[in-house]
Amino acid sequence: MGWYAVLVALVGAERLAELVVAKRNLRWSLARGGIVAGQGHYPFMVVLHTGLLAGCLIEVYAADRPFVPALGWPMLALVAASQALRWWCIRTLGHQWNTQVVVVPGLKAVTGGPYRFLRHPNYVAVVVEGLALPLVHSAWVTALVFTVLNAGLMVVRIRCEEAALTRLETA
Repeated sequence: MGWYAVLVALVGAERLAELVVAKRNLRWSLARGGIVAGQGHYPFMVVLHTGLLAGCLIEVYAADRPFVPALGWPMLALVAASQALRWWCIRTLGHQWNTQVVVVPGLKAVTGGPYRFLRHPNYVAVVVEGLALPLVHSAWVTALVFTVLNAGLMVVRIRCEEAALTRLETA
């Protein structure tokens, strides 16, 4: 079980790295007249994603969830794939990527990289990670709760992003 705690800590460290990139990109965007939208849902998103990491560890240790190789190894591969997709999105968006919704007047919506296939590929990474990370070590309650709560959050978040993208495209 110790290796699972290391895995969750590594995902947590990756999230902290995202926040460093997001802060840098927010400064860049604001310096160019960027407008932050959708602040209402952002604190819930932070709590939900932090809760995912905590829930993984709490459930595995408190409920003594086993590592089931037939489930755990494929889920670990999906966690790795979700991280790769997330960083492909971050790299493709460059300064336009953020954990918040930020519109910079005059910039065009990005349509390269994974965005040529999907409008919101980063959310595919979030959904896959939120399901797979807990299931690496059979934390099915955490996977279920995160997935349900995240689905509601994604409805709000995607509506917010779509409105922001519409403003960007018509500016």
